[in-house]
Amino acid sequence: MLVQFIQACEGTLATALVVMVMSVLLPEGDGAVKARSARLRTGGLALGITAAIVFAALRGTGIITQRTAVNVPTLIACVVCDLLGFAAIIAGAAARPGTRRYALCNAAAACAIAMMAFRALPGVVLQLTNFIVPGEPVFTSEMLLRALGFVLGIALSVIAAAIFRTMRGTLPRWSFVLVALLLEALVLAEHAVDLAKVLQSVRRIRLRGTSFKVLVQLVNHSTWFTIGEAAVFLVLIVMSIVYGMRMKPTAPISGRDFRFLPGMPVVYAMDSEPNAAVVRMRLKYRRHAIAAAIWSLVMVAGITVTLTYGIAKTQETITLSPPEAYSMSDGTITITYAQVSDGHLHRFEYTAADGTVMRFIIIKKNGSAYGIGLDACANCGDAGYYEKDGKIICKRCGVAINLATIGFSGGCNPIPFDYTSGDGAITIQTSTLDALSSNFR
Repeated sequence: MLVQFIQACEGTLATALVVMVMSVLLPEGDGAVKARSARLRTGGLALGITAAIVFAALRGTGIITQRTAVNVPTLIACVVCDLLGFAAIIAGAAARPGTRRYALCNAAAACAIAMMAFRALPGVVLQLTNFIVPGEPVFTSEMLLRALGFVLGIALSVIAAAIFRTMRGTLPRWSFVLVALLLEALVLAEHAVDLAKVLQSVRRIRLRGTSFKVLVQLVNHSTWFTIGEAAVFLVLIVMSIVYGMRMKPTAPISGRDFRFLPGMPVVYAMDSEPNAAVVRMRLKYRRHAIAAAIWSLVMVAGITVTLTYGIAKTQETITLSPPEAYSMSDGTITITYAQVSDGHLHRFEYTAADGTVMRFIIIKKNGSAYGIGLDACANCGDAGYYEKDGKIICKRCGVAINLATIGFSGGCNPIPFDYTSGDGAITIQTSTLDALSSNFR
């Protein structure tokens, strides 16, 4: 449950927050203008979600196995669209509704939202395949807990965006512009780090020394970006508290009343004494400003604590068993039954022709049947599997794999490959493993 919650929250929070700030910064205007703007941004979100679902389906069914070939162009597109998002925020702050400039700002925002959703959501969608372990009943307590964690993770992102949005009525527009720029900067940095990681892995760029160490730290602590995307709203929280406390119910009427009290009649003169209606409006504004700030602060703290604890809990150091020895001759790997017939997980390592270090696993299932596959899956990559309490568990997502399904594709099962079994041994052609080396890049 915790794994599904963390992955769903991490995958959806940035998208929810960007959609929210764009709707705050670009909704002005009435009637058809406002409707067109909202439809454009909603269309971008729908397009991104649809593309993410299609891409996740292609990955989950094994149609797309070379993820690098997809990641490089899509990450470049994400960086470009993030820059368009910056332009939409800056230009949209001064654009008048109904103008061509305003329409272009909404189009740029739609592109940024679409690419962000496409990049972030496939991992969330693939979590659906881990709810049910192949070979087990559909409705189990573990399946329901996984589904609950998934729903709660998405719900936290949506609720956080909705709560942060409540501060829009108590703060000046420029404050949301500032926070939107900080949020977009974090999103851009996250996409740039992912792009650098992919380019480094395929050796299109060569980072060394300090730059490489920084990249490694950012890749290993990607949760910092998610927490930072929520933490930028601390700027609005502090401002909302300050503005709320500075609104004195009985002070003479000032320009602040006309800026922040939507029901303030213009007939009042500056520095005049407030009547009961103005006092009520000021008290309402003050309560709303402070309440919105407190609830937003609770949400930032909740996201930070939940993700920090959750990541620490789900990534407790699990050491994979060391690879075992085997014999290899003339491109054929031979592993005797005696070596793997104890019913436990056995891990082996092989260096492919292209230099990639690969791992594969073998476990005796029942009778004379063996479960054989890569120490990697289509959903979670090359995180690997470990044995605990007689179960084979994916290190990354924590799903227990049904022994009967090891050797078959689908879900979080180890990626299967061809082998030969007989005469007291299992034989594997190195050419078969060479063709699958991309799963460990």
